[in-house]
Amino acid sequence: MASVQIPEQKRDITDPTEIAEFLKPFGIVYEQWDVEGRIGAEATNEEILDAYSPEIERLKEAHGFVTADVINVSPETPGLDDMLAKFDKEHLHTEDEVRFTVKGSGVFHINPETAPVFSVTVESGDLISVPKGTHHWFNLCGDKTIRCIRLFEDMSGWTPHYMEQPVHEDYSPLCMGPSYLEGGEGEDFKSAVEI
Repeated sequence: MASVQIPEQKRDITDPTEIAEFLKPFGIVYEQWDVEGRIGAEATNEEILDAYSPEIERLKEAHGFVTADVINVSPETPGLDDMLAKFDKEHLHTEDEVRFTVKGSGVFHINPETAPVFSVTVESGDLISVPKGTHHWFNLCGDKTIRCIRLFEDMSGWTPHYMEQPVHEDYSPLCMGPSYLEGGEGEDFKSAVEI
């Protein structure tokens, strides 16, 4: 289940309804889709796309997406560090970035123009859609494993456009749960945002 952290406000949101309401003013869509019992642990990419075809078609029709695929990332993925380096720096895209997490976890850091930086940790069952033009970056969680359905408006996919004065280096790249408010592993994340 997803969680939202707003370090500057020392605030953590874990209720799915509250998460969706918090993200809505930023144009970010958050939904939960069932995973358990819907697909097997060893499901192929095609089986995953078939299992979620009603949801995929709904998003395509509503938002103009033309294609969907499944990305599988793990520590064994060739060139993993180079791949992750493309997305762990503050950037934006010219189309929405849509991810439904089937397995694993990661964190989207969002840098809105009119509010403090916040992060959205996504896990299995979480769908997030970050609107085009939104400043953000992404980190995998500690096990460096994630399997996601992605949707695109352009068959060639999207390219990150990096910021001239990025803020990503001021934030911890680690996934943080609610414990970041109490210190512990997340303490660096909390103190790093004093900008």
